[in-house]
Amino acid sequence: MTTGSIFDRRQLFGVIASGAAVLATGVRAAPLPHVLVFRNPGCGCCHKWADHLIANGFDVTVRDAPSLKPIRDALGVPEALAGCHTAQIGGYVIEGHVPASAIKRLLAEKPAALGLAVPGMPIGSPGMEGGEPETYDVILFGAGAQRSYGRYRGDTAI
Repeated sequence: MTTGSIFDRRQLFGVIASGAAVLATGVRAAPLPHVLVFRNPGCGCCHKWADHLIANGFDVTVRDAPSLKPIRDALGVPEALAGCHTAQIGGYVIEGHVPASAIKRLLAEKPAALGLAVPGMPIGSPGMEGGEPETYDVILFGAGAQRSYGRYRGDTAI
């Protein structure tokens, strides 16, 4: 019996399945913006932090800087939030050992802020692995205000 259809039922299901497969594999998330990291040439953990970002899908360039203070001053990083490296990504400043998940959240939410910071060098934060991980806050800063943007242990939000 002819129905006038171009496809029989089996062909139609094949076309639908093929289309679903194309959609499943063809849709890609927008690429993450490039990260430029400034670090003191004598610091070893900065490359480990950059490796953490790379493992989480970021494209990273690391540049040695004999002094980070002028860079931090120019970018508006408060001295109290200083870490061991300073980065720029997507119009934001990232100071210290900020987990990649917090940076991705920042880029998705786009809050009115200068950036994120993890002051000091908490044990267990990305790039500072080894030993018993400390609990620490990622700080959102800018326009004279600071607030917690998340609490972490290692690279995991708690």
